[in-house]
Amino acid sequence: MTYSYDDQNIFAKILRGEIPNKTVLETEHALAFHDIQPQAPVHVLVIPKGPYVCYDHFALEASPEEIVDFTRAVGEVCKLTGVQAGENGDGFRLISNSGENGVQEVPHLHVHVLGGRWMGRMVQKAG
Repeated sequence: MTYSYDDQNIFAKILRGEIPNKTVLETEHALAFHDIQPQAPVHVLVIPKGPYVCYDHFALEASPEEIVDFTRAVGEVCKLTGVQAGENGDGFRLISNSGENGVQEVPHLHVHVLGGRWMGRMVQKAG
């Protein structure tokens, strides 16, 4: 599969410093910042600095260093925001939408860390 990365997407512009953000954490390969339209008391986006369209693109083509750094950045965001379930937080939901059927709005891999309240069911149980 070939992925076509659009370097004019909003997250690419944030990474280039063209659009400001409220940074939570920055590492060598990742940036985490508060969502501008939060859906929960804690709503942080974590993005890789590389040009990856979606999670499968990242998983298949990113370097081991990028994958480890990104994954650890997600864990650190959970710790910094107090939602880390293993450390007296109440837990969180991690979401990454991919493609049209996944309702991905920005064509740059990003995960949402949502917490600070009960999140409800992700999807309804089948009939």
